[in-house]
Amino acid sequence: MKKLFVTDCEGPISLNDNAFELASHFIPDGDKFFAAVSKYDDILAYEIKRPGYNAGDTLKLITPFLKAYNVTNDKIVEFSKENISLVPWARELLQRVQGLMPSYIISTSYKQYIEALCNLINFPLENTYYTSLDIDSHELPEDEREKLFQFKDMIVEGADFETMDKIFFEEIPQMRIGKLIEDVKTVGGEGKRLALKEILKKEKLPIKSTLYIGDSITDVEPLRYTRGRGLAVSFNGNHYAVREADIVIIAENALPLALIADLHSRFGRDYIIEFVKAYTMDPERALENFRISYNIFEKFMETSKKKFPRILIPDDNIEEIAEESLQMRKRVRGEAIGGLG
Repeated sequence: MKKLFVTDCEGPISLNDNAFELASHFIPDGDKFFAAVSKYDDILAYEIKRPGYNAGDTLKLITPFLKAYNVTNDKIVEFSKENISLVPWARELLQRVQGLMPSYIISTSYKQYIEALCNLINFPLENTYYTSLDIDSHELPEDEREKLFQFKDMIVEGADFETMDKIFFEEIPQMRIGKLIEDVKTVGGEGKRLALKEILKKEKLPIKSTLYIGDSITDVEPLRYTRGRGLAVSFNGNHYAVREADIVIIAENALPLALIADLHSRFGRDYIIEFVKAYTMDPERALENFRISYNIFEKFMETSKKKFPRILIPDDNIEEIAEESLQMRKRVRGEAIGGLG
């Protein structure tokens, strides 16, 4: 059976959180502002489960504020081009999998960032899904700009859930700039699951052919959809991703993803699960006894001399595993980005 490789972008491929970085760069106290809106997003998507709201809709909610601080399409493009940071071995991973099976990226990130990334790593843009944003096509009256400044200050100063709900679902929708939020269609949560289903239909493949890699709350739906049928993999995921994964990888580089992708391209799910169980007990012996491609085996042994990366099946210790994964996530991507949902 032909196999399929699908990955999230930010986390498994790049170290960035482009939207967080845009907010931090262009909005005063933008890091605190984005973190607060992201937490609000987590509550709406994962705890309240508000109908019609998807994990990752933070990228919709922040757009009027980016506009208020004079962010344009061109500024997003230039900032994205100049600030891409790749996970070590991610470029090699994508080059390798493209030669083995149909390969796609499904990302909540803005198109401007995904386009810049594809140009950098020579990945086909037509094999990506992303959030489209045309910030220039919306006008912002000066009185609304001042109001957005006030809202931003309220959020940074610790606005509670009810206040933020009023800002985003009562106040801004009544403003002209509210149309900008309406027009942004994020690819997160359910949007990622639908994108995965569209890819499967396009490639004429069943879900059991799929290796899906994610790391955050926006990947819960596609991970859950893949888990137990294809291979759902959490790579340095937070607790949202770890809880939905068949396999958890905790590593400083993407080489373990290349290892799992290599096995996935040639063997079935059961063989890979057995490999991971054996690897958990004795990594070196498992690598020698299972049919790993020689160049992957050689590179893996070379880069893992001091300490083998963690590849495991989540079990009763899932909370401990999630915490270990979260700590690696923060170490690799930084405390601020690593702590986001």
